[in-house]
Amino acid sequence: METFRVGTRGSRLAVRQSTTAAEALAELGGLDFELVTIKSEGDVLTGPLSQLGGTGVFATALRQALFDSAIDVAVHSLKDLPAKDVDGLSIAAVPERADVRDALCAADDLTLDELPEGAQVGTGSPRRAAQLRAARPDLRIVDIRGNVGTRLARVRGREDAAEKSSQAPDAARGDLDAVVLAGAGLARLGLHDHISELLDPELMLPAPGQGALAVEVRSAHSAPGPSLTVGLAQLDHLETRLETTAERALLARLNAGCSAPIGGLARCADEPDGGVNLRLDTMVCAPDGAEVQRAGQELTLEPGLTREAGIEAAAALGVRVAETLLSEDRGLLQHVVDS
Repeated sequence: METFRVGTRGSRLAVRQSTTAAEALAELGGLDFELVTIKSEGDVLTGPLSQLGGTGVFATALRQALFDSAIDVAVHSLKDLPAKDVDGLSIAAVPERADVRDALCAADDLTLDELPEGAQVGTGSPRRAAQLRAARPDLRIVDIRGNVGTRLARVRGREDAAEKSSQAPDAARGDLDAVVLAGAGLARLGLHDHISELLDPELMLPAPGQGALAVEVRSAHSAPGPSLTVGLAQLDHLETRLETTAERALLARLNAGCSAPIGGLARCADEPDGGVNLRLDTMVCAPDGAEVQRAGQELTLEPGLTREAGIEAAAALGVRVAETLLSEDRGLLQHVVDS
């Protein structure tokens, strides 16, 4: 049986995600796989995520391994992947998306509304921090790093969740009232019980691509042959591809990185005539939460539309929504993109 090599970051979550995607791909293609752990710059550096040198801090090393033919496919969290295409590489499959929502993990299982004034809430995401400040300006937002377990262990009563982490070997424990993490990551690690509340997208718009994985390959990949190509085509989930294409086109047109305080969520809904309604909503939020700018549009994909035409239409929707933001911008968008 032919074997393909799967590049993954070394965190527990990354390995779980890569293994899940690789197992599905191996079954579809009738292949075996080998996991190859690649250490990224984002795994080594210890500063705030928003200050680690721009977009793609977790993706660069995996992409270089693809170019070097050290691996055949790379599995990324799609929200961490820069929105602009890289010559010589392509996203060959986007498996079916998990829950897109952000999750509040709080001491005593309090909801966001129930957190007391002055409660300390940890996040490493400028997008989450800005929206938390907009929703609850009385909270104290604390910038945090580390893997999922390390972050959970910062919450009072959840200290036992800690994992060993090269990112934050001396991280505090039990010093926060809550943290906000991606619900999909917690679910993939079997940590549902730590979720106090899944935050409604109306309150906390997710990052573009959140909840989705991307399987990236060399554009002219050949190893281990046609079986891999067949498996990738079957692994690709059209609805998820359409949604994330619109979201990533939005980011690309705005020239915004994956750490910018910008949310974007596209959703497909079946029409009675067999077509598909695709709606994209976005928001950009000032870091202090004092100003929020929103935009949204939708389109209908007619029955019988080809896959390629649907993807092109989804990308065009993302561009149009971005253009709306740009046309209505009063300086906020430029500020957060450049910061």
